[in-house]
Amino acid sequence: MSQNKLFISICIIIIIISCIVPYSFAIEENSAYVWSNNSESLNAIPTNSTVNENDSLNLESASAILIEQSTGQVLYSHNPHEQLRPASVTKVMSILLIMEAIDSGKISLTDSVPCSETASSMGGSQIWLDPRETLSVDEMLKAICVASANDCVVAMAEYIAGSEDAFVQMMNDKAKQLGMNDTTFKNCHGLDEDGHVTSSYDIAQMSKELLNNHPSITNYTTIWTDSLRGGKSELTNTNKLIKTFKGATGLKTGSTSLALYNLSASATRDDLSLIAVIMKAPSTKIRFEEAQKLLNYGFNNFSFKQFGKKGETVKNISVDKGNYNDVDAILENNLGTLIEKGKDKNIEQNLSLNENISAPISAGQKLGEVVFTLDGEVLSTVNLIAKNDVDKINLFTMSKKVIYKWVDLLRS
Repeated sequence: MSQNKLFISICIIIIIISCIVPYSFAIEENSAYVWSNNSESLNAIPTNSTVNENDSLNLESASAILIEQSTGQVLYSHNPHEQLRPASVTKVMSILLIMEAIDSGKISLTDSVPCSETASSMGGSQIWLDPRETLSVDEMLKAICVASANDCVVAMAEYIAGSEDAFVQMMNDKAKQLGMNDTTFKNCHGLDEDGHVTSSYDIAQMSKELLNNHPSITNYTTIWTDSLRGGKSELTNTNKLIKTFKGATGLKTGSTSLALYNLSASATRDDLSLIAVIMKAPSTKIRFEEAQKLLNYGFNNFSFKQFGKKGETVKNISVDKGNYNDVDAILENNLGTLIEKGKDKNIEQNLSLNENISAPISAGQKLGEVVFTLDGEVLSTVNLIAKNDVDKINLFTMSKKVIYKWVDLLRS
């Protein structure tokens, strides 16, 4: 062993015995790493801002709204908080609660659902359930989403909550949770009833909740024609946009003599998902024309720019006093923003990290954030979180690491 190696070894042993000397790696706080594309012309729309609050599209409907689906950002609105009768668009909330019951494991798509006398006597749009008949949850959902079957939605309400009244209470509780302050539900189907009201804004909120958190619902809402009972019952979607509008994903129609013609229409093109709500249109033709006008306005004027996906590593960060020297900082959620087309401005995304990160660190712990800015204005943020745990180092772990380095040194 050379004298130099012996001297180094002795020094290392002395360090271990005397103390564990904290080792740190400087991490620049609030350092900015511009990811965005200087070559692209982008103009951000601040989250939750209203781009168009007047009726510049000259809509004939009493109320309307257009939102970006993932964020709920309002792109166009016309009397969005006017309380009106929703008709069968009510079923968006009923479907949301059904999907929550399925996805939570409370019920299954293969469950057999009985039909009560109450359900079979609903009237309006229906598939003529017989009280002696049972259908699976899958078949019930198909009938509700495609044919707007009142008898099926009541049967499902009774199956999930025990009674329609109990289910309606669940609907109102969920509406309150979603901030639907213009809404009071009196039934689960949407037939006219005094006090059964909502707004285009609130319909957009429950539509967003359904599509974002239960995307498999589009397996039903995009069906154009189908059948039940071995082909004996033919179903045709009440939402004509499913057949005629590119990228249509749903969602629900509604009409009565008092409510007139309503629609929650959703569509996705090139990673941009929109929801357009029309209430109290004077005719079914105008309902579809104006929903299409709103969607076209959105797709023609805006796009969604994706910069990263949930779980992607943004930066490897040094860790002080850990059993690992570093940890990956990953995106907590998808990273992107809505942008207005044709504007010669640039979005900057700035990476901000906490200073002096020390163990212990838990997986999912916030380490910093990515911030969208435009001309100094914060548009939106996404957290950076730890990909894995990093335990705090102890004397034994430190000794082991140093010994391994020492052995490697002696072998060199």
